[in-house]
This record gives sequence, structure tokens and C-alpha cells, in this order.
Amino acid sequence: MNVYEKLAHPLAFTIFILTLLLPILVGFITLKRMRSESDFYVGGRAMNRLVVALSAISTGRSSWLVLGVSGMAYTMGIGAVWAIVGYTVVEFFQFIYIGKRLRAQTQEYGSITLLDYFESRFFDRKHVIRITGALIIAIFITAYVSAQLYAGAKTLSSALDLQLGMSLLISALLILIYMVLGGYVAVAYNDVVRAVIMLIGLVVLPAAGFIKLGGIGALREMLGQLDLKYIDPMAIGFGAVIGFLGIGLGSPGQPHILVRYMSINDPKQLTSSAVVGTVWNVILGLGAVMIGLLGRGMVPEVEALPNQDPEMIYLVLSSDYFGPALYGLLVGGIFAAILSTADSQLLVVASTFGRDVYEKILNKHSEIDEFAKLRLSRMIVILSGALALVLAYVARDLVFWLVLFAWAGLGASLGPAVIFSIFWKRTTRGGIVTGMITGTVITIVWKLWLKDPTGIYELIPAFFCSALAVWAVSLLSPEDKTA
Repeated sequence: MNVYEKLAHPLAFTIFILTLLLPILVGFITLKRMRSESDFYVGGRAMNRLVVALSAISTGRSSWLVLGVSGMAYTMGIGAVWAIVGYTVVEFFQFIYIGKRLRAQTQEYGSITLLDYFESRFFDRKHVIRITGALIIAIFITAYVSAQLYAGAKTLSSALDLQLGMSLLISALLILIYMVLGGYVAVAYNDVVRAVIMLIGLVVLPAAGFIKLGGIGALREMLGQLDLKYIDPMAIGFGAVIGFLGIGLGSPGQPHILVRYMSINDPKQLTSSAVVGTVWNVILGLGAVMIGLLGRGMVPEVEALPNQDPEMIYLVLSSDYFGPALYGLLVGGIFAAILSTADSQLLVVASTFGRDVYEKILNKHSEIDEFAKLRLSRMIVILSGALALVLAYVARDLVFWLVLFAWAGLGASLGPAVIFSIFWKRTTRGGIVTGMITGTVITIVWKLWLKDPTGIYELIPAFFCSALAVWAVSLLSPEDKTA
């Protein structure tokens, strides 16, 4: 049976549809908490530690983990685990050291966005940091959102046999409805639901596979007979290992992850969030790798997969092992996981255009009451979603070309700026701007002309060049005046 034909079962289809509609219900429930712009973009800094932990993990991983890592493990074997190690280690320390300080300083300055924080931290009256950061976020995250919408639309199109354009419209509407209603709070609570669904799929599915095969030992023997590379973590090569570990360098520069730390009610609770988030990261990551390995053992030929796509192995095994109810939940969960990153990034785009560009630059001499700010925020979300929808439909090749290094671009341009601003008092406005521009330029240049000959992921050189630029220019420029 085709992996999507199983959705024709009434129970599977019903649960799939309910999974798609659940976020809208959450949006209505959280509507009453929307009283200000701060509520809309950072949850009024009132989110509890569990929501922050699971929301950060869900928005950071999404379909990349469920489909991408399992497909990667199917293709290259156990070596895919290094990708999990890279971001898990970095994000554990990020919760505690970057998260706590960023939360404290953004409250001190009354900052709602990351660019708010930079401008206040470096007393940037000319808005140079805000303008530079807004351009970077607009380029990378708008494309990122569009790619996520397109990925979600492809899943919905295949599942319900719809035209791609209609699937894109439905995907965008499903996100926009609950975002307009409940803003960041709706996004965060929906991320928690998605994190639980991902946990079910990435734990129960490998467990069922091991039971069927007779344990890990049987899988190891089966993979060894196919090719020893599948059970050798170093078979992918030292350069690839370094590249995978380097993925974690991008985390400090992702605004949609950093806002989670800014939203917690008590920064001291980020230690607990770090523990919960790390445990979740490890379980989900290992589950995705195990699914890929199980898939290779049970479906050795990629030609046997739908569209010969390794990323379909999750759906293939789910269809083989589970009944209609669980299968409908897991397929719906994939769609939800894809959108869990898109909605968070869309909120960043909206806050960048609404708060950073319109309110703080274009309309900075006018007073806007909280009701008007909230209405403006909702309008910007709708407009940003429409922009992402159009880009996803008319510029698909460009979107996916950009999304290949969007994580690297954000990580290299904003990550060192965040780290230096928090931990080095001598950091200057000039250093931050130079670092942002350097990280962006090196990411693009390396991706276009140097990645293939060197084999090095563009994030690694771009991140360290950006950090060097922040340090050097800060030493050479005068210290900024304080307010």
C-alpha cells in the first residue's frame, strides 16, 4: 500500500485532520492573553520553563529532524549521529549561559526583539545595527519561511491529493489563523504539542522496529552485511564529522530560538529548561538516526522507497508498523513539525518589519498605544505570511538555494554578535555591524565558490571570521557612549 493511501482509512484521515486543526483551537484559547505588543511577540515574558524548553526544541528541529536526519542516517549510516551531537551540546550551554543573560538584559532594556536589544545595548541612535540586522533577517528568514511552507504544502498535497497552489494556501492559512489570534503564546503552546507528537513517533517507531528485528544486535549484523560504513561512526570522514559538529555554531544566531529564552517568566528556570531540552534533543535525535538505520536494514534498496527518496523512510516504516489511528497522528505530526519552524520564523519576520522597521525607524516620532501596536502586529503577520506564500509559489528554486545556508547565514551574522554583546563589555557598535556584514558575506562566498573544493560547511569559516571582525573592530574603535 502507498504510504499516503493508508490515510484513506476513515480513522486515519479523521485524526490527521484533527491534528491539522488543533493549532487553531490553541489560538482561540490563547487569544485572551493578547493585550500588548509584548504579549504578541514574547508572550509577555510569562512563559514557564517546560513550554520554553519544548518550544525551543520543536522550532529548532521540526521536519529537518523527523525527515532529514532519518533520511541522512538511511544514506550514510550511524555517522549521522554527529549532527545530533553538534547542536545538542551547544544548545545545552546556550540555555544556561546565553539564555539567562539575554533574558535579563532584554528585560532591563525593555527589548521585545533581538534588534531592540542590540540598539539599546550599544546606544545606537542612528539605527545602523537595527537596519543591518533587519536586512539580514529579511533575506534569510523570509526565504526560510517560504521553504517551510513549500515543504508543508508538498506533504499536504500528497496526503490529500490536492494541487500544490491550494496546499500552499491551506498551509499558510492554518498558520496565520492561530498566529493572528494568539501570537507567540499560540506558537509556543503548539510547539509543545508538536514536540510530544515527534517524541511519540521517534520513540515508538524505533521500538517497534527493534522488536520486529530482534534487537540492536540483529540490526547491527544486518547493516554490517550490507556495508560496514553503516555501523562505523567515522566512515563519513573527519571533514564531515567536523562539519556536522559545526552545525551547533548556528544556534546562537537564530532569532526564532533566542526569543524562547527572552519569553521565560524567570531566567533562573532556564537551567531546568536546559536539562529538559537536552534530554528531549538526545531522545529525538537518536530516534531519528535509529529510524534511518532500521529503514536501511529493512528496505535496503532506495529504489523501493516512494520517489526513491530516503527522507520517506519515516513514513514507510510508520505505514508498515502502525494502525490507522497512530499513523494518522504521525503523518499529521510531520505536517505540524514542518510548520512549527515556519510559524516561529514568520513571527520573527513580522516583528522585524512591524517593530524594528515601522515602529522604531519609519514612525519613531509618533506615539502608538498598545491596542494599535497589537493591531499593527497582526496586520504585519498577515502581510508577511502573504509575502512568504507568494515567494514559496513563484521562486521555489531560489528559496531552496537560500535555505541551504539560511541556518549558516543567521548563525554567522548574528551568533557572534549575540555572544560578544553578552560576554565582552569592550564590544562596540562598529564591531557588531562589521561582524554581521562579514558573517553574511563569507557565508555566501563560501557557499558559492569554496564549499565544494574545501568540503567545509560554510557556517564554520563564516562564524569565526565574523567573530574575528567583531573583536578586531571593537578594539580599534572607541567605546560607545552609554545612555
